[in-house]
Amino acid sequence: MVPVTGSLQSVCVFCGSSDAAAPAYLRAAGDLGRALAAAHLRLVYGGGGVGLMGATARAAHEAGGKVLGIIPTFLMGKERALEIVEHEIVTSMHERKQRFFEESQGFVILPGGIGTLEEVVELLSWRRLDLHQMPVVFYNPDNFWNPLFDLFQHTVNAKLTPESFMGAWSVVDRVEDIIPALLAGPKAGTSPMLAGLA
Repeated sequence: MVPVTGSLQSVCVFCGSSDAAAPAYLRAAGDLGRALAAAHLRLVYGGGGVGLMGATARAAHEAGGKVLGIIPTFLMGKERALEIVEHEIVTSMHERKQRFFEESQGFVILPGGIGTLEEVVELLSWRRLDLHQMPVVFYNPDNFWNPLFDLFQHTVNAKLTPESFMGAWSVVDRVEDIIPALLAGPKAGTSPMLAGLA
């Protein structure tokens, strides 16, 4: 892959931390990690060594990519912090998400559970409030994220969310399409300081 240049330098990946995840999801996470390394894009992620998180980070690191893990103190044991990569230890989930925004110019969403959902909803809420214009790409194997998209559309249909919100992200079903989708999305740029909202 040709290295990516320009303002997109670091990509934050939200994903599951369960080792019980489907093998296909774990393989895709590893493929993404290698693709980021090949494109010379730094991976920013939750710092753990388990589940899709660990698979993405290990693959990126082993392929020679730069990786920054950001993990709260209380999750050091539970998510088994991956100490072979650069990492920051923070005091709270709020601080973790703040640092994700400060260190990234784009976001990728892989399959995940309630923690990933919480991160995604805040990310898109801030986008709705025009606090950032960073590209957001969902990897959607087997329509994994369709129920969430249907819920978003439901709020649009109820006239609680503007129709324009549905264009706040892009969706791909192949790992090799993730980086092109990031580059084709809203112009990547430095995220704003959101300390007052974190």
